[in-house]
Amino acid sequence: MSNKVLIIIGDATETLDTMYPYYRLQESGFTPVIAGPEKRRFQMVLHEIKPGWTITKEWEGYSIEADIAFSEIVPDDYAGILFSGGRAPEYIRYDEHLVQATKHFFETNKPIASVCHGVEIPAYADCVRGRKMATVPKCQFDLEVCGGIFVNEPCVVDGNLVSGRTFHDNGHYVRPWIELLEKARFENS
Repeated sequence: MSNKVLIIIGDATETLDTMYPYYRLQESGFTPVIAGPEKRRFQMVLHEIKPGWTITKEWEGYSIEADIAFSEIVPDDYAGILFSGGRAPEYIRYDEHLVQATKHFFETNKPIASVCHGVEIPAYADCVRGRKMATVPKCQFDLEVCGGIFVNEPCVVDGNLVSGRTFHDNGHYVRPWIELLEKARFENS
């Protein structure tokens, strides 16, 4: 089994949603592979709802280089996938190559993680019907209109699917997802 794990990003991907799992994967002996709409550098952002605000404030974060473009993804080459949050998912979810890859991970029961707006990708790919997921509350509609079940918890595990609401939940949902990756690696070795 491959030790490579996809992290799906685009411009305005949330920095902490991306970088925390990136380094946790490395610590666990996996190779994170950043996939974007194109093989180039992408601008990440920081998101927070400031006290007194009712909407999310956004600042520029770090930038990150995509290792591969969505069109270059060969799903069988990867042990799992993470759908990072931020504003990127609402724009990249329509990419036909990303939709195909997303369906592969759900159909083959490989470990999947989703955080924040990341839910918009599997929702658009018609992969969330009957599945329980956490997401940022403002994406509850995206999940439910596509047949998913919203759970307002820091970590929701539904079979091979592990999800969190925002980067505040990184310490809750990333470990269970990595444990699924480790279990799959052990079973396939």
